[in-house]
Amino acid sequence: MDFFVNWVSVVPQFAVPFALATLGLIICERSGVLNLGAEGFMLVGAMIGAGATLVTGSPHLSLVLAALSAGTLSLLFGFLVITLRVNQVISGLTMVFFAQGFTTLVSTKMNWTNKAFEGIGKIDFGPLADIPLVGRLLFDQDIVVYITILIFIVVAFAFERTEQGLRIRAVGENPEAADAAGVSVVMNRYFAVFIGCMLVGLAGAYMSVVVSKIWVDGMSGGRGWIAIALVIFARWRFWPALAGAALFGCVEALIPRIAAVGLQVPQYFVLMLPYVATLTVMVWASLGKNSSGAPGALGKPFVREERN
Repeated sequence: MDFFVNWVSVVPQFAVPFALATLGLIICERSGVLNLGAEGFMLVGAMIGAGATLVTGSPHLSLVLAALSAGTLSLLFGFLVITLRVNQVISGLTMVFFAQGFTTLVSTKMNWTNKAFEGIGKIDFGPLADIPLVGRLLFDQDIVVYITILIFIVVAFAFERTEQGLRIRAVGENPEAADAAGVSVVMNRYFAVFIGCMLVGLAGAYMSVVVSKIWVDGMSGGRGWIAIALVIFARWRFWPALAGAALFGCVEALIPRIAAVGLQVPQYFVLMLPYVATLTVMVWASLGKNSSGAPGALGKPFVREERN
């Protein structure tokens, strides 16, 4: 029972980066912009989050600055794929390689690498955390865990119940019809990319400011790529994405618990568990419903002059 409680209680910390990154990608892609640059935006968010904490001493402010930095970088990505209509697959991969070099360069020059700092701790709910089984899961978490759930609620409501959400869905499904109705395809795609990449950057900042409390090169560790798989697993829907993030959080949280109890399991087998889970998810998604759930105009540039 102790093994189970200790395992489940840390699942949210492992799930939050997947949840925020996947949500950000869904927002981008529901507007019709294919975003394969999640790994890069997570790295930028993680590096800026750590650096801003070292400079300002305010981890909460650092999360905001990290999200804004990723959003700012997304404007370059948006300029490539929305304005210049560069191939979206190539542009996304380019952003990953650019971010890898950029974060290494800046963190080295600013001497931010491998410097520990005081990040964001858990909220003290007092005796509530001592409730058997569910106490530590529900009342022994940091503030970002609770904010993540709130973000999902807000985004789901906005997409289903607001005019702005309808516009983003329209430009992702049929940009020609949206344009004919007077909806700006370009501006709505820029908006979706900016907000989505802010969430991806926040996912990276969570890893450095809340979980690790340190910055090391490449600390996203492939989680951005897993988030891309989770988008497909969730079929571009919000709540299945949160469930998928929780599933991967369970897998990642299991790794240190196995080591802690001294089970004799090969190290590299344990380390590859998240990627085995990723392959399993992709196979499951391919064997699912005939409808992929992908937006109708995903990955297709919009050229107004060529509108039928």
